[in-house]
Amino acid sequence: MSKQLELETDWMLGHSEDGIGWMIFNHPERHNALSLEMWQGISDILSHFAEDDAVRCVVMRGAGGKAFVSGADISEFDTKRSSARQKETYGKIAGLASRWLATFEKPLIGLIEGYCIGGGLATALSADIRFATPDSTFGIPAAKLGLGYDYQGLAKLARIVGPARARDIMFSARFMDAREAHHMGLINFIVDREVIEQEVVDYAHRIAGNAPLTIKAAKAAVDAWERGGREDDLDTVRSLVDECFDSADYKEGRRAFQEKRTPDFLGR
Repeated sequence: MSKQLELETDWMLGHSEDGIGWMIFNHPERHNALSLEMWQGISDILSHFAEDDAVRCVVMRGAGGKAFVSGADISEFDTKRSSARQKETYGKIAGLASRWLATFEKPLIGLIEGYCIGGGLATALSADIRFATPDSTFGIPAAKLGLGYDYQGLAKLARIVGPARARDIMFSARFMDAREAHHMGLINFIVDREVIEQEVVDYAHRIAGNAPLTIKAAKAAVDAWERGGREDDLDTVRSLVDECFDSADYKEGRRAFQEKRTPDFLGR
């Protein structure tokens, strides 16, 4: 049964079904360019899915088929980002959404069709797994606009593709096709448009059927490595691993293995 979320904007859509949450950038007229209210919608959707135990995995995609997200909505720059004060207000809302994307504890999948540019690529990089169509296009044209990129976004890019490729992407401001993006590790899978949605759904169901506590601990461990293995992160990972071994799901997994059946994990 599908569960639709009520949001303050029509430019973001959220619903959940069969253990999968969907976050959809819904402004195809502007190639899903991120506006201020869309940033707010990201926070609203992910905060809801974080509290919904029925949601085991979240997929984010762009509406319309032509773009995942084409970057920031430049039409707002003169009205909402034209000064340092406006930049601060904008940054608070966008920053909260970025924190949700960066710290979301459940698996996050990016389904990319068409343009994935600028802030769109930065958003896609927050996904744990990224699927893209062969005609998808990637790039960060900030150097053509005079924009500055904060440390967190570029650090994530550099960790994924390496510092040399990160410099190339930022300095040249060039666009890359799906094959090159896959080669450098920006995306995990290239799938034809006709079947990409079903491939993503099947993959998400595979995740949703696995032990939620194990996945949560694994994601926390990889995130801790990305942040340099800080002691507070490592303490969190140790606690999450202990929680796995003390869980009813661990007992269920052992029983299911012995009985040669599919386990029924409850996340506790």
